[in-house]
Amino acid sequence: MPTVAVEGQFRFVVNTRENTFEPPHVHVWVGNEDVCRIELNGGTYMDQPPPGNFRDIMQAYARHAAEIRETWDAIHRR
Repeated sequence: MPTVAVEGQFRFVVNTRENTFEPPHVHVWVGNEDVCRIELNGGTYMDQPPPGNFRDIMQAYARHAAEIRETWDAIHRR
């Protein structure tokens, strides 16, 4: 699971093994916990983020979205 970007307390991780039925997405980690996922095609949450972090996570994701998508595509070749 390569970490693609780190910003503040948020770490954006692309898993190398994902189910083929799932859309492209990135996992957001805070500390040692996988707290939510963001769908890459629409840039929307797939899971509820931790309370009080909705905007901060999305702003951090937006700054790294292109790099995250490039990494996802390179790993999954879809």
